Amino acid sequence: MQNRTATLDRTTKETAIRLTLSLDGAGNSDVRTGLPFFDHMLTLFARHGLFDLEIEAKGDLAVDYHHTVEDVGIALGTAFASALGDKAGIRRYGFAYIPMDEALVRAVVDCSGRPFLAYDAPRGIEAIGLFPFQLVEEFLRAFTVNAGLTAHVAVLAGRDAHHMAEAVFKCLARALDAAVSYDERVKGIPSTKGIL
Repeated sequence: MQNRTATLDRTTKETAIRLTLSLDGAGNSDVRTGLPFFDHMLTLFARHGLFDLEIEAKGDLAVDYHHTVEDVGIALGTAFASALGDKAGIRRYGFAYIPMDEALVRAVVDCSGRPFLAYDAPRGIEAIGLFPFQLVEEFLRAFTVNAGLTAHVAVLAGRDAHHMAEAVFKCLARALDAAVSYDERVKGIPSTKGIL
């Protein structure tokens, strides 16, 4: 089995991000993006996916939170794809349902190499403090596209914005943990095409 880790530095005129990811970790994290709620979500993502994750991001937060959230998604997705390597021996597919009090989320993922996000959540959800709920979708899109994932994420129930967002991050992490786990019955690449 390969060492499934990746380290990435990404700098633009809007953000500077340094990130290290291990897919075969223990859920340890050190996340500092300048956005406390986003840090909380990424910490949950690491813990529930059993990924080890370090992120330091500096962004133009005085302009908007969007650039930082999207660029962290791009960086994390890029690192995820790199750490996953050729995908030999993995289960490839994963799914999870996660409740968070009144909220319920479903996530289904395929490490297909074909980027696609289907996202369904209530519209008009209030911000969580200063963090717009809409940025959850922006993160998911940036992450899935750059990770080369097909992901279907749906908020099936919920009223509290924090609960819904938290369930999304936990649920995605659980689905990904299942998808990237090894299955000893899988020989080589889990595709009849021989490549993912």
